Amino acid sequence: MEGGAGYGFRFGGQHLVARGSGTLYWPDQDMLIAADLHLGKSERMARRGGTLLPPFETRETLARLGAELTATRPARLVLLGDIFDDDLAAHALTETDRATLDAIAARVETLFLAGNHDVASGPVDWACAGLVLRHIAVSGQGPDISGHYHPKLSLAGRSRPVFLVGRDHLILPAFGHYTGGLAHDAPVLRALVPAGLAVLTGRRALPLPLPLR
Repeated sequence: MEGGAGYGFRFGGQHLVARGSGTLYWPDQDMLIAADLHLGKSERMARRGGTLLPPFETRETLARLGAELTATRPARLVLLGDIFDDDLAAHALTETDRATLDAIAARVETLFLAGNHDVASGPVDWACAGLVLRHIAVSGQGPDISGHYHPKLSLAGRSRPVFLVGRDHLILPAFGHYTGGLAHDAPVLRALVPAGLAVLTGRRALPLPLPLR
């Protein structure tokens, strides 16, 4: 399961695998976790008169998620909030993209957690084997697995989405395209993960110690 694509580590007493794609695999729970798909971001930006983005980001994000399910074959999929870029983007999905999302959710048991971009009501967190899965890390209430901040790290002049692994918090990169990001050492992220690991995404997951020397 880990192969060249993933990096295995321990967090909260559990063995987890950060995959180069930006998903997290939890072997003992046979669970795949992804954060911040932001489906419909290009539609939302165009609707609000912002920067025009290529219109196929939703299709690409869903295709990558489907490929991750094929690669890992989990029993359960958990999406850590901000599945859609806003409520109108959710309703504006094309029939093809809606069918693809429905097909993904039908492949495995799927849990949709609510994020700050998700207007529809739903669970905001879920406890499993001593860890809490939620959209935004809560200081003093770990160990938790979350997303929200879209952490990135620059290495050799290239900014890459990154997992941040600390004592109390594990923060996933955004899985969706065109989501932007926050520097791994921004004050809010430094406060949550002052030391630990950064695992860069890409062809293979690359661990780096935090803080960087």
